[in-house]
Amino acid sequence: MRVPTAIAVTSADLALPAPDRHTPPAEVLAGPDQVDLAGSLAELGSLVERYGHVVAVVPSWLPAPTRRRLHTVRAILESDRIALLDTDLPPLATALLVRQLRQLTACDFSPGVIASAARLLTHYLHAGALLGSVSRLDRIPVGLKAHAKSWAPGAQFAVMAHPAPRLARLGTPGFAPPPGPGFATHLVFARGQLAPDWVTGELAAAWQVQGVLENPLPADSPAWWATPKLVEFTAAIPDTAVLYQLVASVRREPCRWCGLELIGDRCGFCAAPLVPGAAAATTAPRPAARS
Repeated sequence: MRVPTAIAVTSADLALPAPDRHTPPAEVLAGPDQVDLAGSLAELGSLVERYGHVVAVVPSWLPAPTRRRLHTVRAILESDRIALLDTDLPPLATALLVRQLRQLTACDFSPGVIASAARLLTHYLHAGALLGSVSRLDRIPVGLKAHAKSWAPGAQFAVMAHPAPRLARLGTPGFAPPPGPGFATHLVFARGQLAPDWVTGELAAAWQVQGVLENPLPADSPAWWATPKLVEFTAAIPDTAVLYQLVASVRREPCRWCGLELIGDRCGFCAAPLVPGAAAATTAPRPAARS
């Protein structure tokens, strides 16, 4: 019997609309600017009682007080049924990872597998942005020439944050869209103060995506990319059946510390590493290539 698992986020813009009627909604946690510590304890404690286990996605770009509050609440509750999953993904990619985890909760996976699947699913996200300036960008390596060119009127840059950092100015000799996924994806974009034509046209064609969808720009995106002149984009696997096959094909192991199932090399709930020698059996599978 499947154990219910809630996926929790720290802001409503990380809870994208469900792709189908089977995908549960995300639980949006109140921040320390909204409730005091007692309120946070009651909120998260109630979710544990209602669902059994809670997986909270904790982006690295959250304000320090928010991150501290989550860790403080988990420590006070002394609950091994709360997982805090760190991620360095940009905001839109984080929201898509959250949605994929929500899709998995509708499947027959245990809480430990769902929590540890986050690291697996991250491998299959391609996240970047079209930027009108890189003069303040510090999350991606930016050379001196790119800094200088970003002051030119109308300059635009194709920047990849994941799976590997990459930066190139549109229109320069030899420019080509960044390498994309070799498997079926949808391209999701969110527009800031730039037109999305290059993203929805040239990039979508180069990546051979099966669909192009627009979502509102997450509130933290301009700060993450260091400019409001942007169009953020992420290519992600949309199909729950494919996500299920990816996760189900990886060997499961019991966590030697808390006993929950896990895939990969680390437990999502207690962060205990897999026993040495077992990680060789947990290599990430590859989705089928585009037909």
